[in-house]
Order: sequence, then structure tokens, then C-alpha cells
Amino acid sequence: MNPGNAQTSPSASSLHGTGAPSDWSPSSWRARPTVQQPHYPDSAALAQTLGELSALPPLVTSYEIEALKGAFAEAARGERFILWGGDCAENFADCTSAAIAARLKILLQMSLVLVHGTRKRIIRIGRFAGQYAKPRSAALEAREGVELPSFRGDNVNRPEFTLAARTPDPTLLLRGYERSALTLNFIRALVDGGFADLHHPENWDLDFVKHSPLAKEYQHMVDSIGESLRFMESLAGGAILAMQRVDFYTSHELLLLEYESALTRQVPRREGWFNLSTHVPWVGLRTSDPDGGHIEFCRGLANPIGVKIGPDTRAEALLRTIRTLNPSNEAGRVLLVTRFGAHQIGHGLPRLVRAVTDAGLAVVWVCDPMHGNTETVVPTSGNWAGRSVKTRKFAHVLAEVEQAFEIHRNEGTVLAGVHIELTGEDVTECTGGARGLTDDDLSRAYRSSVDPRLNYEQSLELAMLISRRHGSGSKH
Repeated sequence: MNPGNAQTSPSASSLHGTGAPSDWSPSSWRARPTVQQPHYPDSAALAQTLGELSALPPLVTSYEIEALKGAFAEAARGERFILWGGDCAENFADCTSAAIAARLKILLQMSLVLVHGTRKRIIRIGRFAGQYAKPRSAALEAREGVELPSFRGDNVNRPEFTLAARTPDPTLLLRGYERSALTLNFIRALVDGGFADLHHPENWDLDFVKHSPLAKEYQHMVDSIGESLRFMESLAGGAILAMQRVDFYTSHELLLLEYESALTRQVPRREGWFNLSTHVPWVGLRTSDPDGGHIEFCRGLANPIGVKIGPDTRAEALLRTIRTLNPSNEAGRVLLVTRFGAHQIGHGLPRLVRAVTDAGLAVVWVCDPMHGNTETVVPTSGNWAGRSVKTRKFAHVLAEVEQAFEIHRNEGTVLAGVHIELTGEDVTECTGGARGLTDDDLSRAYRSSVDPRLNYEQSLELAMLISRRHGSGSKH
């Protein structure tokens, strides 16, 4: 962190920066109806934890946030492409160097493929360093006549079905902050140390890539970029330093408002308030009520804000949300992350695109082809025969991305990026792809505790197919 960017802790009585509404504070959300918040029975322990969090250093800086917002504005104009990916939910136990490096590697590989095909600079955003809480459809879980609070992620409580484990524990917020800091520190050390150097893409190789049906095509892209890089450096008379590192940004769902408020700060020589827990907080479908506490909290932040939208999103409510979050219509401020499913995007997305366009609102369109395509299957053989399991079909994921490109082309708008739940591990959670995984393959390596993710090979294949689309002359 730059010591010149020291942050100050928030308080209700603090002076507002001119960039925030005068009727807003980091705690003004408390006056609004707010959902998906855990009930902490020990209010004194919660207050102590929040006090500690508000005094700790920020996880990201205002400089990074402002740079990212500018990059988003370029992506909205079709000048960059956003690759946004990572785990559906992080676990404290997965805060290991191997797991972090594997996620970084697959995102680097995908971005290399996208650079090759789109001829655009790639904005890399990870769903990591803070994705430790998840919304739940029910506050309670029942088993054999016993009801306990639902497991809301490692930031809130513990998965074991006991009263002690399921009671929300505020000290877990500190553990989540610590693991976010450790993850960010390791990623920055890798990137700054040359791990992401385009001169050495072999650093990113995952052990199983060489066995993939896509290995030959991927190696061809690597060789092509290497030849181009050597040619440019020959002309320049030396190494192009900008090719030795890349920018990585973080994101997580803005869910636990007590935690987010404690890490929201004013910054010297900067206007407004910054949520310094992440670069890009996003609001999910369950918390996107324009009159709710989450939108109220986000409206005063200087960060770019993601908003998930889907088949049930009403145009009037969406326009209200956008105007609330972005009254000055600032480019790069609001990202609309669309999640309809392959069978509904053709009906649902065009009406919202037209409503936003007709209203003259500046937004960044991103396709999330994962969440709308979740389904339950019952394998007929193998270890999980007869058991219901959540999965996603690769063909449906690809179909939603393809339709999103086509819809935006027809509407005269730009699809600025994709948002993927993925892992750098050799898991079997989604079916299809180059290896043709079937329902019966799911039991081989299904490790997600929440949603099914694309494995390293399916993720790389998706990037290649997007790359081919651009290479074949697509407008976007």
C-alpha cells in the first residue's frame, strides 16, 4: 500500500466528501429495509469486531478503484474486454498458495487467449479475496425436526449442523479480512515478481493442460503472441516492460453491510467514500431492491458497482436502481451483469437493453452465463447413482454467451465482458465441453460446496470460443 494513500475510519459524524450525496453516510443503510443480514446474538462482540475492522489497513486503494472505473468506461465503448471469474464461494480452508496460484493461472491463460482473439486489452477481475459469504433463500435449515440458522459462509458461521456452529460469530469477519489480505498479498507478490510476464507464459501452465484436447490450439496462440512480442521488441530495441506484469482486480458480492461499512473510508486528496474491502462490490438479485439497504449503501460509494439482473428484473425498477447509483451518469460506474439462462436470454435481455438505451443511461454490459443455467440431474450410474446434484451444461453456458453477443450487436450496444464461476482445478461439476463430461462423471471430482464451476479445461475452451468469435469478424 502507498503510505500517501492512508485511509481514515468512517463515522456517522464525519464530513462528507463532495463526491457523496449529502444525505448519505456509511450507516444510512440502517434506516432502510435490509435483507440477508445475520443476527448476531452478542451485540457487544459485534461492536468490538467492527471497531477493530475500522482501524485495520484497507485491502485495496482508491487509486486502483479509480483506474478500474476508467478501464470499465473503455470496455463499455468496446475498447477493452472484461474477464471476470473465480469461485462461487471461497472457503477459509482454500486460502493456500496452490489454490490461489491455480485460479490465477487459469485467468491468465484465458486472458491470453482473449487478447489473441479480440485484439483488446483485457480487464482481469477475480471473484476472490472476500467472497466468503453467500445469500440464502431461507434463514433457517431444518433436519429431522431440528431448525438451526442456515450456513451463510465462512465469514458468518460454520457448516456443522449444531447450534454452536450455526450461531453467527462476529470474530469470523476478522478471519475473513485476514484471509482476504493474505490472498491479495500473494497475488500481488506473484504479479509484481514476474509471474504474469508475457515473455514466460510457461509459468502459468497447469499440469493437466498438456493432456487436454485443446492443448495444441492453446500452444499455437502462445507461440503466435510470443512471435509478435519478439517482433515488437526487435523494433523497440529492448524489452517492453509493460508486458512483464498485468493488473488484477478483486470483487465480491456486497452482502454483509456491517463488514462493508467498517471498511468504507474517506481518502486524503480524493472526493467521496471508497469501499476499500474490494475494487468491485456487486449487488445480487436478492438484495437489489431500489429502496433496500444494499442499494442505499452503494449509492454513496465511489467504487464501480455491479448489479445482477435476470428474468424477473423489471425495467422500471432497473432504471430506478441505475439512476440511484449513478445520478451523474458517469461512464464506468454501473455494471449490469445479466444472468438469464440460455432459454430465457432471447426474451429477457433485449427489453432491458432497450429500456436502458432509451433512457440514455451509461452502463457496462457483462454476461454471466452460469447462474441462469443451473439445473438438477440424477446420475444413473457411478457413486452418485440416484442422487440429485446441481450442475450446468457447458453447451448452455456457451449458448448464453453467444446469444448475448448477438443481442447486443442487434441492439447497437456492446457486450463488454463475461462473468464466469470457474476453478483452476481438475473438477467435474459442469457437464459437456471438449471431453464430453456426462452426468455420471460428476461424482469423480465434485468439490464445490455451493454452485458448480467450470473446470480449467472448460474455462479455457470457453475463452477460445469467444476468441474465435472475435477472430471471425464479430463487431463486438
